[in-house]
Amino acid sequence: MAYLLDTNVLVRMTNLTDPRSTVAIQAIFDLHQRGEVLHITPQNLVEFRNVATRPLTANGLGLSAAEVEARVAVFEATFPLLVETPDIYPAWKALVSAAGVIGKRVHDARFVAVCHAHRVSHFMTFNVGHFTTLSAFAPGVVVVDPARV
Repeated sequence: MAYLLDTNVLVRMTNLTDPRSTVAIQAIFDLHQRGEVLHITPQNLVEFRNVATRPLTANGLGLSAAEVEARVAVFEATFPLLVETPDIYPAWKALVSAAGVIGKRVHDARFVAVCHAHRVSHFMTFNVGHFTTLSAFAPGVVVVDPARV
């Protein structure tokens, strides 16, 4: 099976003070041990840089640009990158229209569209509720909580 990781999994893997950090790391380890392929997308890396470079006081990680680039290099070496394809936008557009997605959730819908376009069967996130509704409009995408791996 193939998995796409949500950015919140990458953030928690990086922020070792987060109580769910261990859960994220263990889930990644367990899936790798099972031979599962775990993917990331350019969207993950954009979102990660946003969160990681924000100050701690603004719900960020407070990392420098150099620290973020080093972490991103590790992500890119560890997880195959699903490239942007022309199929993603139409899948996203159909999904947001069918599900009535507005506001910040349009970014969540894009992850589901990437899964659909690349035929990735599983999406791992700590925000299962956000994605369960979306996956109902994208048959074949299973939303997985890292704590349930």
